[in-house]
Amino acid sequence: MSRVYITTPLYYVNADPHLGSAYTMIITDTLARYYRAQGRETFYLTGTDEHGDKIAQAATEAGMETKAFTDKVSAAFREAWDRCGFSYDYFIRTTDASHIRYVQEILTRVHQAGDIYFDRYGGLYCFGCERFYTPKELRNGKCPDHLTEPKLIEEENYFFRMSKYQERLLRHIKDHPDFVRPEGFRNEVAAMLSEPVGDLCISRPKSRLTWGIEIPFDPRYVTYVWFDALINYVSALKTKGEEFFQKFWPEAEHFIGKDIVKPHGVFWPTMLIAAGLPLYKHLNVHGFWTREGQKMSKSLGNIISPLEMKEKIGMDAFRYFVLRESVFGQDADFREENLTARYNADLANNLGNLVSRVLAMQQRYFDGVVQPLAGPWAAEDRQLKATFVQAESEVEKQMAELQFHRALEAIWAALDATNRYVVETAPYTLIKDSGKAARVGEILHHLLEVVRMLSIHLAPFLPETSVKLRELLNISAGAPLDAPWGSFFTPGHKINPPVALFPRIETEKKPAPA
Repeated sequence: MSRVYITTPLYYVNADPHLGSAYTMIITDTLARYYRAQGRETFYLTGTDEHGDKIAQAATEAGMETKAFTDKVSAAFREAWDRCGFSYDYFIRTTDASHIRYVQEILTRVHQAGDIYFDRYGGLYCFGCERFYTPKELRNGKCPDHLTEPKLIEEENYFFRMSKYQERLLRHIKDHPDFVRPEGFRNEVAAMLSEPVGDLCISRPKSRLTWGIEIPFDPRYVTYVWFDALINYVSALKTKGEEFFQKFWPEAEHFIGKDIVKPHGVFWPTMLIAAGLPLYKHLNVHGFWTREGQKMSKSLGNIISPLEMKEKIGMDAFRYFVLRESVFGQDADFREENLTARYNADLANNLGNLVSRVLAMQQRYFDGVVQPLAGPWAAEDRQLKATFVQAESEVEKQMAELQFHRALEAIWAALDATNRYVVETAPYTLIKDSGKAARVGEILHHLLEVVRMLSIHLAPFLPETSVKLRELLNISAGAPLDAPWGSFFTPGHKINPPVALFPRIETEKKPAPA
């Protein structure tokens, strides 16, 4: 059986869940559900990053002891993801005892191999990023992310010989062109490695920071947050045993936002090589979401909360919008008018109306009882089935390339073909002719197959809607759906009356110009 290991970045517990983190969860959850449906053994990891300066500062500002603060915020993330219905298999915290032990094991191993050394260093340090910058990396002398001037810090620390593995990593990227996806980010990592990367400072003195994993060979220091957090991808598997690690690590698919490409594309693989561990399979990098063209921030008050969106339009509608409105690897913009337009056109008018129309006709004409398919199928019936076979093939192709929007486009193209089929076969007209009742029953049988196919194909993208479609078709939970077209429903099976899957969002009408 083929396997896949899907990971999200660990979310920093100095802020609440928002669209940026929810987007990563939505795409990884969609993939996990898709692969499970394909029969692939899937392990899906997420969690929280809980050490470092920013966490200690946030705890102080909240008037709380640091561990209590991280317990509270980590629990908030987990509760949010559970309420959103994300199907992760394991939630890791960097304060977990098993993770701490493994980080210290890796530190000891790399240190004993001679790849960690002690030295005095002076550099420009951004407390927001918790990292040193070279002058070349700054923008007008400021941190490119926080737009603040880094402070010159000089202190003794431990360093990882990252530069020792630079050439080996660059060769790997050249030999494996899809190691970092999409291509633009691969080129970005390759460009970083084409210049001296230096060695990585991996400790912080306890005189400056106490909230971190203690360096096992020097209790005066704690571990730099990235050398701690990145190791979670391995420690989570190791927690479940060496055999589990060997099963899943070769199929590791990391998903991250573009702001953390360097730690994942340079720090992490060189750390793996130094620790004697295989490299991950792919690093998959997505873009940012803005709102109305502006960066989202607390100060601007334009943060999008996934739980607020769930309450407003439903989680499936929110999932659909962010998957359909974005191109993986590129930035996307959240606009209320676009959300409403997508919802009303694609979900309410197209999907929702089609399902309601089919089920209403089945109720009205046959009391909900499915009619038999007799005789050879008409050409339009065969074409309808072929449309969904083609859609399934297209979805498989697009999901392999992480093109979620195109996978949904393929399903909606099949929906459009179904609406044309309804118009062309016109069961609402044929039923007026008593001699055509059998044909109407056949048409509706094919349309019920469409609803069944939608419950299958939409399951990774719109899981709650998929369940509702099964319920409307009166298919028991857990019953297998993978029967050939036309052989699933037995004559006499009774479906349920329609319900509004996606009630329209009413918009205010603008007054006509005087």
